[in-house]
Amino acid sequence: MSKMIAVCGAPSVGKTTAALKLAQEIYHSGKTSVLLLSPDLSVPCMAYLFPNSKDSELYSVGVALDKTDIYKEDVMAQIVNVKTMRNFGFLGFKLGENKYSYPKPTEDKVMSFYRMMNDCAEYIVVDCTGDSDDLISSVAKRDCDIAVQMFSADLKCMAYYASCVNEFLQIEGKKLKVMNCLDGDLYLPTGEITAHFGGMDFSLPYERALKQQMITGTLSERLGNCKYRSEIEKMAKAVIRSTEGRTEFPDGYGNDSCSGGQRG
Repeated sequence: MSKMIAVCGAPSVGKTTAALKLAQEIYHSGKTSVLLLSPDLSVPCMAYLFPNSKDSELYSVGVALDKTDIYKEDVMAQIVNVKTMRNFGFLGFKLGENKYSYPKPTEDKVMSFYRMMNDCAEYIVVDCTGDSDDLISSVAKRDCDIAVQMFSADLKCMAYYASCVNEFLQIEGKKLKVMNCLDGDLYLPTGEITAHFGGMDFSLPYERALKQQMITGTLSERLGNCKYRSEIEKMAKAVIRSTEGRTEFPDGYGNDSCSGGQRG
């Protein structure tokens, strides 16, 4: 039975990047197969994860979801792979697609889709959208084995969570809280935000090399050794141990350090 990890949080908090890097570290930990699913139709992930690929080399998860009955082969046909990571796959929407490109799937179809994904990989990492009408993300948060809840040190994040309290009740008791530092130059009130939300389990530091990957369209590549990757590796170990039913966590669990900003 595969394990599902839902990465969720406020818009523009860095969910997609964190979900991708977390999925990569789970893969490199020795797990046999990992799928990263991004159901975002406002900014289709294939457009910026693989900006230099030919259209014929990319596929759309919408095609699989548009089937009357979904089979494992339908899901596998839409997985995008990279040569450097065997048994690691991406599922998402393509450049030019939007919420009008496909009929909205029913919950039964979404459940069937997840069952087929379970047959394809040992770990499924879902980059959940902030859209309350997105059934793919809602089901992932409801049925996940563990949720990674993302935060950033700004008022926009606080306002979002104040307005969406009920949406996150379903992940209580199975979540890791992660502060993501999005800027390396400005003062970031991470201490105040951390205290407001009752503490963080992990803190992802600002990383210049990661910013460079975003600019050059190379996010699908694994980061070199850096503080960001070190923290993601600790997160991956915590996620794996939690989904395997163990309660102990690796050294560094609960780390609340953050480079590029100042504590309050």
